Amino acid sequence: MMKGAVHNVLDAVGDTPIVRLNQVGSHVAAEIYVKLEYMNPGGSMKDRVAINIVRDYERRGLLKPGGTIVEATSGNTGMGLALVAAIRGYKCIFVMPDKMSEEKIKALQAFGARVVICPTAVEPEDPRSYYSVSRRLAEETPGAVLANQYYNPANPEAHYLSTAPEIWAQTGGELDAFCAGMGTGGTLSGCAKYFKEKKPEIKIIGVDPVGSLYYDYVKTGTMVRPRPYKVEGIGEDFLPGTMNLGLVDEVIRVNDKECFLMTRDLVRREGIYCGGSSGAAVAGAIKYAEMAAKKMKIVILLPDSAQKYLSKIFDDNWMRQNGFLEPEPIGTVADLLAAKGPGSVITTSASDKVREVIIKMKAHGISQLPVVRDRNLIGVVSELDVLRHIVEAGHSPEDTIESLVEADFATVTPATRIALVSDLFGQGGILVVLDGDQIVGVITKIDLIDYLAKRIPEQRS
Repeated sequence: MMKGAVHNVLDAVGDTPIVRLNQVGSHVAAEIYVKLEYMNPGGSMKDRVAINIVRDYERRGLLKPGGTIVEATSGNTGMGLALVAAIRGYKCIFVMPDKMSEEKIKALQAFGARVVICPTAVEPEDPRSYYSVSRRLAEETPGAVLANQYYNPANPEAHYLSTAPEIWAQTGGELDAFCAGMGTGGTLSGCAKYFKEKKPEIKIIGVDPVGSLYYDYVKTGTMVRPRPYKVEGIGEDFLPGTMNLGLVDEVIRVNDKECFLMTRDLVRREGIYCGGSSGAAVAGAIKYAEMAAKKMKIVILLPDSAQKYLSKIFDDNWMRQNGFLEPEPIGTVADLLAAKGPGSVITTSASDKVREVIIKMKAHGISQLPVVRDRNLIGVVSELDVLRHIVEAGHSPEDTIESLVEADFATVTPATRIALVSDLFGQGGILVVLDGDQIVGVITKIDLIDYLAKRIPEQRS
């Protein structure tokens, strides 16, 4: 074979470059580096995962010549599997949520794959969800296997064996923090395991979009109700078996607007032709660097390229229609709390009686209360919950509120931007402000409306 050539396209996966950011994030003390995984043949980091999953199935005799690979995918895993299937001679069926870009769908079809589209805004257990449909198709198709990236240990193993050692060799182990978006957990968990074995003090930073459940689950231990969001390829509405949150040191939350504007900045200011989840990871890493406020070296994994999002993130009309190019109100949660004026935060305990909660609500003129147990936030109780409890037969005001506690809330910090606050109200009925482990405030929709109404004249003057 010719010198310098590889046997086939699968042998060209890996050895992607690491590049320093010089303009984006230049205000922080940290040095920020990005690994360009979109330079893999299939255009994303998922090429590594696909190779490892198929190799594992072949080794175990579960995938035989002429077989079919089925997978629920946001596009990138599908592309990686399609690449492997083209070389190995397999057929593919991919199931995708309907929010995915047309470019991703057509790219998979270009490989001859069958693509099935499912609704995004349904529960994972719903028979219409792309998780459920993919499982059913794998069961119904003769000779098929479900790649099952959400529960397949070959997913994080791919990054433990490939991505992380590659980063370690490229940097000489000089990194102080590793940052990646939180999706299946394969990248974050696989790389974290390797880095923690090599250098335990390396910080592992996960980035989660508003609407996903990871951030609130890590911060409060509560499974909040997930909400739709636009950024593709990261965030989840359930906890995948491939995510090891015990290896994650910090979770940073970003909203769609932050993701998309950062993505455009990376292309236009750094020449890095990346996609929306890459913008999310960089936006989150910069927030982390701002909080740390010290010199360090951060490596961020950029999953895929801009090519798959030209009709969305890089289309000004689409961005305007979705409100991402509109100027955002100035201020943070700290500004909103200051505008509300001083006042202690009223909470209640899960062991308190319904009667006691009613007295508290009446005395302070409030309709919802954060509920704590051993000083930890576990949920909220609302006047509607209390009312239903009282009017239902057999219930007493002397009952405890334990059964009334709900996860209809989201958490923010004093530094959270006001634009993010408005997004979060789609995720919870109230927002609880946490400064570390301490509850320092509660924000309702009317609080936000009142704050913004007062700020609009300031912005126009």
